[in-house]
Amino acid sequence: MMKKMTITIIRSMLAGMVVAALAAVAIAQAAGFGVTIDNFTFTPQQITVKAGDTVTWTNHDDIPHTVTSTTMAFRSKALDTDDKFSFTFATPGTYAYFCSLHPHMTGTIVVEAAAGK
Repeated sequence: MMKKMTITIIRSMLAGMVVAALAAVAIAQAAGFGVTIDNFTFTPQQITVKAGDTVTWTNHDDIPHTVTSTTMAFRSKALDTDDKFSFTFATPGTYAYFCSLHPHMTGTIVVEAAAGK
């Protein structure tokens, strides 16, 4: 009887660990990439992602900013403090962007082909 209880407890613990591990993988895959806007700067100024990844810009500055692709592939509205803008990059390439309100603010997203493609 005691042996059956011990086996049941161990199985339950292992099942819980498997579920937790799968949840952690799902969260990591869904996390995406972030760019902070603060002190008239995009940080990091350049990031590399895979096709299909989403980048989210968050404005931590006290004044509005935009995120605008030089080719108009994406364009945010004016982002007030703590506003966010996200874009999913489907096609490999280099995407230069800037703040249309403060054109000296620039950044670059390098999109590589997704694994297996």
